Amino acid sequence: MRKTYRLLLGLVLLSGSAVAQDATVPLNPDVYRVIDRYHIKHNPENLHTSFKPYGRARVAALGEEVRQDAQGGSATDEYNANYLINDNWNYTRNSRLNESQRSLGPFFQNKTDFYHYESPEFTLRVNPVIGLQAGKDTDTDGLRYLNTRGLQVEGSIDEKLGFYTFLADNQVKLPGYVNERVSRDNIVPHEAYWKPFGSSGGYDFFSARGYINYTATKHISVMLGHDRHFIGNGFRSMILSDYAAPYFFLKLQTQVWKLQYTNLYAELTQDFKFADQLYDKKYMTLHHLSVNILPNLNVGLFESIIFGRDHGRFELQYLNPVIFYRSVEQGLGSEDNALLGMDFKWNIANRVQLYGQAVLDEFLISELRAGNGWWGNKFGLQGGAKYIDAFGVSNLDLQGELNLARPYTYQHEDASKNYQHYLQPLAHPMGANLAEAVAIVRYQPIPKLTITAKAIATRYGQDPDPIVDPFDPDGGTLAYNYGGNVLKPYTTRPRDYGFQIGEGVTTNQVYGEATASFQLRYNMFLDVTQVVRQAKANDSRFDQKSAFSAVSFRWNLPQRTHEF
Repeated sequence: MRKTYRLLLGLVLLSGSAVAQDATVPLNPDVYRVIDRYHIKHNPENLHTSFKPYGRARVAALGEEVRQDAQGGSATDEYNANYLINDNWNYTRNSRLNESQRSLGPFFQNKTDFYHYESPEFTLRVNPVIGLQAGKDTDTDGLRYLNTRGLQVEGSIDEKLGFYTFLADNQVKLPGYVNERVSRDNIVPHEAYWKPFGSSGGYDFFSARGYINYTATKHISVMLGHDRHFIGNGFRSMILSDYAAPYFFLKLQTQVWKLQYTNLYAELTQDFKFADQLYDKKYMTLHHLSVNILPNLNVGLFESIIFGRDHGRFELQYLNPVIFYRSVEQGLGSEDNALLGMDFKWNIANRVQLYGQAVLDEFLISELRAGNGWWGNKFGLQGGAKYIDAFGVSNLDLQGELNLARPYTYQHEDASKNYQHYLQPLAHPMGANLAEAVAIVRYQPIPKLTITAKAIATRYGQDPDPIVDPFDPDGGTLAYNYGGNVLKPYTTRPRDYGFQIGEGVTTNQVYGEATASFQLRYNMFLDVTQVVRQAKANDSRFDQKSAFSAVSFRWNLPQRTHEF
């Protein structure tokens, strides 16, 4: 009788939310790797993968399709299918395998949640968040560690309103190369406000994310919150990544026929200072159209504007959800920072996916044809491929990717208009002036064990140390900007022509990472990680070589990585 009730409840929920997005799957590479793998294998048209995070209802539907196909097949595929269904249990229409045999009174009554409640008008999920890491870095003395404690709550009301909140307190000691990034930009990667912890280089910060999502119509959802987004199908995004700190946003998403149209309005933070003052604000408006040209071919078009005004004023004309922002920007007579471009994915034979992106910041065709390295030819490109069940080996997945960004891409002369939030790039974590090759191997030999190996080779240009200005009688210095750090104004460039990728202190870097993750129970992982990193520059003072080894325990938390 209880199972029959749950089945009927699932049908009721699905009838009201089949196209709704009451809640989204939190951005976690471990989970999205599984989702994207089965999207390639089954190619459902109702799941547009170019704008993340995904809605839980559509992921649950994908899990049900995968389970039907996996029955009698690979134990790992069946395990993954059940994970997708159980992790999105309040959006499934089929019977669940989510009841726990180890409940503790009202707790752990299902496999995925510490506490849950469900009724036709209200669902609630409450889970602890724990992250513990201990590691050793050859660049620094002492233990490197992570200590995260928090809470995650989500649910839905009346099949129309979804809510989510994530709160966590953190203390960390980071590897040496990450500390160098903190010293350079005065910010802890991925985070907002921080303060020193202890007396030997630790950091203390509080992480908070949350949103409400309202199903306005059968095909339109409205989300208001504080979180990150990711555009694209690659390891990196040249458009919008989840590297920077969370930001306040309003998202309107319309999905109908073969289209998904997303409007994103975000309030960003221009800078960060250790002072009791209001930080300067800036804004981003972005719209992205995803079109299923064919059942297995998707093309997306996007445009974004970064702008700031006196006293933090928002430019109301950018609220128009269906207009060409560049024309508005020109009509205002502003120098707002406009980017536009496209992305695509092509699934082939349910085994291979080709994908890519192109981003245009600024360029002139005449200067491009001249081939003289004009600084203003600013663009980014990406091309990549995924190969699922490679060479006939079940659950062996390969990925290769190439990324490049010309010098000065994403930069602006005004800090209120450059492509960053809280002193962190909004696209590629290394900024621009780079060319990169990424190779990833993922293997899931048994259901609970995933082994991942990454190799990232990057050529990029760093800014040299300041030099004495020969024309300054007071002995001032010149600090030239060669277009890699998006925080710097492009007005500090040394010249106008002759720029190639790697300009400045040319650096060739190799980043390698190997991780074995064992899922102790649902959303609870034990990780063993080894990172090696080496950078060789045409100025030996910039050479680096380090290794980082760590063991981690995490519950309802993604891995904290620093892949730059």
